[in-house]
Amino acid sequence: MKQITASFNLVLPSRAKLFSAVETLAIGAAGGLLFLWANLPGGLISGSMIAVGAAALAGRPLSLPPHVTQTLLVLLGISLGSVVSRQLIQHVSAYPMTIALLALATFCSTFGSSLYLQRIHGWDRTSAFLAGSPGALSQITILAVERGADLPAIAVVQTMRVIILTAALPMLLALTGAAPAAAPALLTPPASPLGLLALLAPSLALALVFRLIKFPASWMFGAMIASSVLHGAGWIEGGLPNWVRSVALVGIGALIGSRFARMKIKVLLGHINAALGSFAIAILVSALFVGLIVATTNVRPADLIVAFAPGAMDAMLALALTLHIDPIFVGAHHLSRFVFVTIAIPGIVHLFGRPQDDVDD
Repeated sequence: MKQITASFNLVLPSRAKLFSAVETLAIGAAGGLLFLWANLPGGLISGSMIAVGAAALAGRPLSLPPHVTQTLLVLLGISLGSVVSRQLIQHVSAYPMTIALLALATFCSTFGSSLYLQRIHGWDRTSAFLAGSPGALSQITILAVERGADLPAIAVVQTMRVIILTAALPMLLALTGAAPAAAPALLTPPASPLGLLALLAPSLALALVFRLIKFPASWMFGAMIASSVLHGAGWIEGGLPNWVRSVALVGIGALIGSRFARMKIKVLLGHINAALGSFAIAILVSALFVGLIVATTNVRPADLIVAFAPGAMDAMLALALTLHIDPIFVGAHHLSRFVFVTIAIPGIVHLFGRPQDDVDD
């Protein structure tokens, strides 16, 4: 009996963690609804993120348990897949060229940002390369620990980049008129109860398979691919109810904002200038490549802007959903960049970072 009780205690979160999760989601929902009421673009995710981030910086111990995070990512993946159609799948032929340019943009952005951090803020080369690398935060964190890099400074730069992008991109696309006027995600009707079961079961199953094989962003991409195949083939009509999709967006925003709960204000203020300058370099590089592709292809600017934005995969795909942007295009490009960063950054740090002997001393 004691072993059974212990097993349950390992699975179920403590009362403090449960209260923290409820508080996080409640604050996120309040912020998201406020932004939605104000009719701000991407209101649910950006409002939730800003509200939770502000509360976390104010000292609230906000967080979401792994099971809640995984559930939110699966719901996001299903929602992204539900807006896939045969028309979207037909655009896949344009991907090789834009993905190749994304790889080049990623390297240029990483080197540009790292050079700025070294020359202007006096960072060591290893910390600068890791902070300037867009995406793959878990791999970057592991490398930072292994190489003795400045982990708090890297965390500030990486977190601020995601926060600014998530808050600013919807505004930018709305002001420039680049975001599509139609809302395919909102026009998708809820599936029937049987259709929902037929949608949820394979989506969760593929997410679990992806998790077992350690696929990047496995919960989100597994559910997204299963949902995309079912909808793209015409086997499933409709998607998740709108309120479930809204919960997923609020939850992703809260998850991003809760990163500030592990960050001291003194550390944040100490590296804010480095974060903003590094972000400006990354955005400038991305904008140059986006402009080049827009001038030479028929790819929609809104799709390119979100696909090339140097932010986290989950945040950018959530924006794709709320801004009615092609999720296949955005997902393929952010997954490709994750692979680029995961493979290339360890080699770049080894070749150009400070020697291991310097770290050990």
